[in-house]
Amino acid sequence: MNEPGTPSSLSRRNFLRRVGVSGAAAAGGGLTLTSLLESSAHAQDPGLFRTERPLSASSAAQQLEENLTRRTGGALQRAEHAYHIRVDAARAERRVPIPRHSDNGDEARYATRLGNYSKGLRHQANGEVDPAAYNALLNAIRSARFSDFENLAPFLGCADTARQRPLTNPQSAYAFDLEGTDSHQLAIRPAPAFASAEEAGEMAEVYWMALLRDVNFDDYATDPTAQAAANDLSNLSDFRGPKDNGRVTTQTLFRDVFPGCTTGPYISQFLLRSTAFGAQFLDQRIQARAAGSDYMLNFAEWLEVQNGCNPANMAVPTDTQAPVRFIRNGRDISHYVRLDVLYQAYFVAALNLINGVTLNETTSPFIFRFPFDPGNPYGAEGSTLAQAAFGTFGNPYIMTMVTEPATRALKAIWFQKWEVHRRLRPEAFGGRVEAMRLNLGSYPIHLDLLTRSSVLGMTLAGNGTYLLPQAFPEGSPTHPSYGSGHATVAGACVTILKAMFDESTVIPSPMQINSADGGQTLIPYQGPDLTVGGELNKLASNIATGRNIAGVHWRTDAVEAMRLGEAVAISMLQDARPTCSEPFGGFSLTKFDGTTITV
Repeated sequence: MNEPGTPSSLSRRNFLRRVGVSGAAAAGGGLTLTSLLESSAHAQDPGLFRTERPLSASSAAQQLEENLTRRTGGALQRAEHAYHIRVDAARAERRVPIPRHSDNGDEARYATRLGNYSKGLRHQANGEVDPAAYNALLNAIRSARFSDFENLAPFLGCADTARQRPLTNPQSAYAFDLEGTDSHQLAIRPAPAFASAEEAGEMAEVYWMALLRDVNFDDYATDPTAQAAANDLSNLSDFRGPKDNGRVTTQTLFRDVFPGCTTGPYISQFLLRSTAFGAQFLDQRIQARAAGSDYMLNFAEWLEVQNGCNPANMAVPTDTQAPVRFIRNGRDISHYVRLDVLYQAYFVAALNLINGVTLNETTSPFIFRFPFDPGNPYGAEGSTLAQAAFGTFGNPYIMTMVTEPATRALKAIWFQKWEVHRRLRPEAFGGRVEAMRLNLGSYPIHLDLLTRSSVLGMTLAGNGTYLLPQAFPEGSPTHPSYGSGHATVAGACVTILKAMFDESTVIPSPMQINSADGGQTLIPYQGPDLTVGGELNKLASNIATGRNIAGVHWRTDAVEAMRLGEAVAISMLQDARPTCSEPFGGFSLTKFDGTTITV
């Protein structure tokens, strides 16, 4: 018996009846059954009925029946094949080992929850979370019920409910997906503990980032504050940023250890080169914010924001001297990552890779100007003599694939944020440091920050407080810090691009920002070669680190989240590989740790 919804011989007979005429009636009316069948069948499926010469009514009906049977049988076989592809992928994902999801122990270690995220909840006068509010949050997390999160309303902290910021999407931590490894089967290492030297080193770094927001990246080599930051971070006992011969330098400052990240200009070529989006032109310059636009510089303002209040004025003033320019400093990258659509930078990078580094109207828009990955079945140019890539392995495929991991990456990191780590934001840590200065509390902060580093003294001298200056009036988002959503999406999206394009390709005619005109133009870059793979790594690092520079994330938030995003993308590529019909040996890419794999 046929299953419900399955085409059957009965449905074929029904089709013949729907033609509305028998063979005899057709012949008697001067029409042929062949013509009626041809017109009706062609309207439904032009390929169902083909004949070179007139057929009798019975022959036509028989041929149509045979064609329908052949098509139905093939469709049933394909449906079965599609089913097994999906089942096999699901079985493979189910076999992924369940990792241990270990946190850093701070939540159990400190009854006051001093090392954990609590923004948006009700806080006490010294900035510590109300215990009842935190316990209510934990209960909601444990139950995972939407209604229990809704019942947190009485525990939110803003006295002006019109300005209360809601918690950001905790339900995403429990969501499933239909492609890739399930979010609960991926893990990141425990975050640095509140009292650790590693946490102190990361906090010193974000303080230095705040002090250097208005210094151009290309000027770090000669800027005394940048030089002081490099020396200071070099002297800390457990700072894990990239170093040269064991020392942080102005070339490695605020960069990552991934291949290509410390080569050449700070900003990736994929954030500089303008490109086309179809017939539209995409200008990579941004609307720049005014220098010195820092926020949350007094304790009362800081406490109100921790309680979840949106500031009355959320606007950040524009730089009137150079209102539009390329991203040249920490202020600029902070503004970019405040407003971007999370996959935006990688979507534009994909357009750049497809369009090439220049827009040349005399060149066919259908020629790929950056070569595809050597494993592409259509070759580096995207076409053989007889066939061209399109819906698979071509333009539409790439543009879809590069954005597809974004929400999957967010589900993976939201599980880590809410269910596992619940790490406090850097702005909250700065509040602990300031509370100690104001004699409002005592906290186990490592001496690397309190005595070995010079950054607190410089912050106090410049701002009159130990609070971490924020680039956004609202400070961080209302979800836990570890890890960064931006960074997870960055890791996932650039991994897709590294699988699609030849990473070893040297970028022709690289550019850097022209500081002489305030960053409004670009000038040629002279230096070591810049490759597609290296600049994609740098792009991910720029966006992830931009959130740190803004004051809302830590180094490990970015680094570990990029690696998690990479794992999400690799699992998606694994699931996608059996779906293509071309002879295909797999997606090849270089991971952030420098190893090359084929998926």
